Amino acid sequence: MHLMALGLFVFEISTLAYRELQRRTDWRHARTSRIGARDATQFVGPGEETICLQGAVYTEIADGPASLETLREMADQGEALPLVAGDGTVLGTYVITALDERHVVFHDDGCPRRIDFALDLLRVDDPDHEAGNAA
Repeated sequence: MHLMALGLFVFEISTLAYRELQRRTDWRHARTSRIGARDATQFVGPGEETICLQGAVYTEIADGPASLETLREMADQGEALPLVAGDGTVLGTYVITALDERHVVFHDDGCPRRIDFALDLLRVDDPDHEAGNAA
């Protein structure tokens, strides 16, 4: 069962299964001060859109360290990747901005049994549709 895919990386039980998805969308409004009244505002367009995936991976079930390393390598490339929900809905094009991990509950050899993680994604414009690239 696929929960979501970021580029070719698939979030599922065998890789990284997130337990929480937080999505935030901002809209920009320019403000002009007015004497004796609230600021005048003008809508100037969409702002940032971010997604944070949080979860835990149990190393007895999945190879979490390898999956986290794959995400680090993807982030190192800095490429914008499509984010697709498990039902096929395309959520947009995103870059990885942060990856947090916390190792807890250890085996005798010091390897973690559980790794908690949070992956931060930032929506970016599709390069094929940016101004100046129109044919």
